[in-house]
Amino acid sequence: MNHFLHTWGMVRPASASPWTKSSLSHANGNCVEVADLPSGQVGMRDSKDVNGPVLKFWPEEWRTFLDGVRNGEFDHFATSSSRIGL
Repeated sequence: MNHFLHTWGMVRPASASPWTKSSLSHANGNCVEVADLPSGQVGMRDSKDVNGPVLKFWPEEWRTFLDGVRNGEFDHFATSSSRIGL
């Protein structure tokens, strides 16, 4: 039995996967959730679209991304001047 639905190179895991949202998330719903996938990868999805596509990362890719977040490498994406079209 296939526990995944494929959508344009992304994957939706079976609903049994436990998803985690940041404790800093607020009621505005602008959040992402992450889960350990059965494949050994880390899944990330939009919390507002739980049936939507899931981005998949291998653990080393995920750790590298988190290191970049901790180092402030993505902070400029959160500034108002970089939010083109929003």
